[in-house]
Amino acid sequence: MTPTTTPTTPPADPTLPRSEYPRPQMVRSRWLCLNGSWEFEVDRGDSGLERGLLGRPLADRITVPFAPESELSGIGDVDYLGAVWYRRTVTVPQEWGDASVLLHLGAVDHDATVWVDGTEVVRHRGGFTPITADLTGLARGGQEVTLVVRARDPKEGPQARGKQSVRFANRDCHYTRTTGLWQTVWMEPVTAVHLRRPRITPQLASGSFTVVTPLSRNLPGSRVTVVLSDEAGEVARAEVAADLDLAPGVVLTVPEDRRRPWSPEDPHLYDLELVLSGPDGELDRVQSYAGLRSVALDGDAVLINGRHVFQRLVLDQGYWPESLMTAPSDQALVDDIRLGKQAGFNGARLHQKVFEERYLHHADRLGYLVWGEFADWGAGGHGATTDHQQPTASFVTQWLEALERDHNHPAIIGWCPLNETWQPLGDRITQLDDVTRAMFLATKLADPSRPVLDASGYSHRVLETDVWDSHNYEQDPAAFAAQVGGLARGQGYTNVHDGATISQPHRGQPYFVSEFGGIWWNAAMAAAEAEQLGRETSWGYGQRVRDEDAFYVRFAGLVDVLLDDPGMFGYCYTQLTDTFQEQNGIYDEHRRPKFDTPRLHAVQTRAAAYESR
Repeated sequence: MTPTTTPTTPPADPTLPRSEYPRPQMVRSRWLCLNGSWEFEVDRGDSGLERGLLGRPLADRITVPFAPESELSGIGDVDYLGAVWYRRTVTVPQEWGDASVLLHLGAVDHDATVWVDGTEVVRHRGGFTPITADLTGLARGGQEVTLVVRARDPKEGPQARGKQSVRFANRDCHYTRTTGLWQTVWMEPVTAVHLRRPRITPQLASGSFTVVTPLSRNLPGSRVTVVLSDEAGEVARAEVAADLDLAPGVVLTVPEDRRRPWSPEDPHLYDLELVLSGPDGELDRVQSYAGLRSVALDGDAVLINGRHVFQRLVLDQGYWPESLMTAPSDQALVDDIRLGKQAGFNGARLHQKVFEERYLHHADRLGYLVWGEFADWGAGGHGATTDHQQPTASFVTQWLEALERDHNHPAIIGWCPLNETWQPLGDRITQLDDVTRAMFLATKLADPSRPVLDASGYSHRVLETDVWDSHNYEQDPAAFAAQVGGLARGQGYTNVHDGATISQPHRGQPYFVSEFGGIWWNAAMAAAEAEQLGRETSWGYGQRVRDEDAFYVRFAGLVDVLLDDPGMFGYCYTQLTDTFQEQNGIYDEHRRPKFDTPRLHAVQTRAAAYESR
């Protein structure tokens, strides 16, 4: 079915890159996009503060929000940058008057400090989650202010990097680095007492939404009104005093004849309006949306809206050759979802990256199941093999920021804070054990409505993890079936590393193979390598297939193993697109089909044994 519309967002400015509204689940009518040309300077020795970069013009120019390593930034410097500086003078719109001004930076890699007219307004660690600075007293309507951002991105030590290479060059499944601003920078005006991001939780069993509305502070005599609507008009309304609780909440019950669950087949979204009023009138108004759907665990099954929905997921790295981690356009985000669906996938693992909010918005609209993940790679290799994984406290901090940002998206049907952590299990509690448990418990506390996978593949350190999985890149379908086919006997395939036990045992939780396939094939590159006497410049898993026909045989054979296993609730195929030297995508890096897409769709979309349980 055609997806329903979501709240109208302010129009994009065609003169600016990536100028579409960046926070589509919390829309205010007034905002100012700050993308475009900024002053810029590389500070490889991180001595810029001492050398006066805070107070003088910078030597170069860059196009924000594209990282300086990328082509679209206009810089294209792929060496280690160490630290980078940005500077821009902005005139706050006159009509904002005396309103408080919030400055938002969608994501800055990795450690950011922001100054306004020489005054530090915020510090933040982490390259994947948003930053907000309150400029009250520093910026008002009609005023000209100078913004300066410094981003530090050290190449040494534990750091949540995701797929960014720590070596100079790309290699294997590690890609070109991202430094500094790589998501939209923008401002908006608010009253001193205003709404913060609402928390919207669907309850399908009762046909209702719980909406919690955090406030900047309380004001005597204030109230919050929440209105839920669909295409036929108002569905439900609730009002609550806003001067007693810092986060007042309401329950909106949907009449039975207006209940329409969100699902991949029918991604229905309700419109949601939140209004904060004081004794003298309206203070704040926010437009949002919500999907009525449930996720439940029943023995070894993950149920969506009470049904056995087989999750045909694809690994999505979220990289583009010209713009790296930043999508070159909003349409590019839509296109990646449509490409996945055209090949027969009904969702994705958003891999080693916290994706832009607008990607999740489009997944909500288009009915695309996703697992929210964190970019935890960068914690390993920092000590002895028995204790080399050193995720820091900031991993937990950043993950909590991601959970807070993305809680409301109905497309997210599970959380996975870590991926492929590996370390032998011993008789001592390690830093990896501590941080894995901290991230698991933080997720359960922040969002008890979704299942949590403690770590995808490899080191399951939490016995009570909601979901269990493995990664398996065996390329022979018969051998693959022998390895992963033990669920009926209570023997879920378990990853080991160099023969060492790295996971707590599977205890009957719902199980899926969350990485498999990765079939290595790119016809053009294979031909070029053949001309170079077999010197391989690409990378993939296992033995590369000899031709396209061999790919179809292997792909169908591997997929059939998992579709035919009634104990398997889903899978995740590696991967959606080729990414630099990693040549195992369904599409190439420019999103062009490498295979007969309808043929792949037919292989994947036949009935799964799990769906007939």
